[in-house]
Amino acid sequence: MSHLLVQSPKHCAKHGMNVDKLYKRLFYAISTFLISILSILFLTWLILRPSKPHFFLQQTNVYQLNLSGPHLINSSIEATLLSKNPNKKVGVLYDQIQAYASYKGQQITLHSSIPPFYQPHEVTNTLSALLMGSWVPVAPSFGYEVDRDQVSGKLSLDLKLNGRLRWKVGSWVSGHYRFNVDCVAVMAFESNMGFGPMSSTEGTQCSTSV
Repeated sequence: MSHLLVQSPKHCAKHGMNVDKLYKRLFYAISTFLISILSILFLTWLILRPSKPHFFLQQTNVYQLNLSGPHLINSSIEATLLSKNPNKKVGVLYDQIQAYASYKGQQITLHSSIPPFYQPHEVTNTLSALLMGSWVPVAPSFGYEVDRDQVSGKLSLDLKLNGRLRWKVGSWVSGHYRFNVDCVAVMAFESNMGFGPMSSTEGTQCSTSV
């Protein structure tokens, strides 16, 4: 005659308690491991202290800037900038870079894309962008602002970059950070909005935010 093995409630409770302890120990082990990894990354970040990249406006060439009627403008502008990574141990990955030109707070060209690239530490790269706009709407006050600059003899354009960057240390790559660059190009303005080509050679640092 076979015997039916029946475990007592006390035995089951003890077995369940052992399973709970096993899960708790596993949870604590995984949590400790993840916290250790995050702590190492955080300490590495604090030690390296990555600085935001520096941008300089090298040259601006204006090939066309014509006001067609009171509210439309056609423009063709070439901008050359220098991008410098000042960090000694941190590289920079640039993604989704867009450039455009504005005048008196009004965008006068379409966005122009700059190919993504990697910038090793303490390296300087040259960036070029051809900024164009055809029949771009502008505010009614645009003509008035142009007349004022014509009287002063100086034309001031804002050249802007925006995109996303990532920091790279060895094989580790950070998440994306938004960056914005604002450069000011000042050139002689001696005629009305039907002038020929103008150029400006700069060396000033642009404003950069990350």
